[in-house]
Formats: sequence, C-alpha cells, structure tokens
Amino acid sequence: MAWQTFPHEADIGIRGIGATIDEAFAGAALALTAVICDPAMVAARQSLEIECAAPDIEVLLIDWLNALIYEMATRKLLFSRFDVAIALSIAPEVEDHTLHATAWGEPIDVPRHRPAAEIKGATFCELDVGQDASGQWHAQCVVDV
Repeated sequence: MAWQTFPHEADIGIRGIGATIDEAFAGAALALTAVICDPAMVAARQSLEIECAAPDIEVLLIDWLNALIYEMATRKLLFSRFDVAIALSIAPEVEDHTLHATAWGEPIDVPRHRPAAEIKGATFCELDVGQDASGQWHAQCVVDV
C-alpha cells in the first residue's frame, strides 16, 4: 500500500495505491492523514469501526474519506492505520457497494503532531478509482483544506 499527495490550486489531492482496491482505499486514508501531519507520528492506540455504502465505487471513496474527516473532527483523533474491506456489487440491478473498515489512531496532541491543515471535506474534483494496465489499483480525489 502506498499513498501520495498532489497539488491542486488552493486544495490538496490525495491518492492511495495498492495491489487491491482495499489497499488503495487504505492508502487514500493515510494520504488524508498526511495532509494534516506526518502519519508516522500518529500511534495506533485506539480503534474505530466505520461502515459506508454508496451506489458506485467512486462515491464510496468520497463517503469513506468524509466519514474519517467527521470522526477526526468530532472525536479529535488522527489515524495512522487502516484495515479496509470493500464488497462490490456485481449485479447490474443492485447499485450498492459497501465498505467496512477499522481505523487506528490516537487523540490529537498539537505539540507532537503539529497539525498543518484542517480538512473540510473530500470533493468530487479529480475523483478516480480504478486499475492501471499492470493491475495496480488507485483511489484519488481532492480534499478541501
């Protein structure tokens, strides 16, 4: 699993990359943390379960990232480890993709974490989830900071 951030005008793009779609979504979540602080400084002390459902895989990425942003804001947490399991609908008449994840992290410690930005939300800008020719998955969007 890998992650990247990329510049986008006044906002920041995030991208997760992995051998599976689950790894790509976990990488995108780690990139989300990297917008705020160095993920290596966040200890995986407590866990939180998160579930999402959406009509397609791209909206599921937005819902997943916005669920993390909500939990970070309301619980005052940062996350550094993610275990993601995605179930994709294969029936054309059923448009429901689900995600079940566990996120591990700790309460924000401003002097130690030195948060650089506050993320307001994940956007549909540059939203893309898919596989490249080598079979590697990517999950990306721009987050509003």
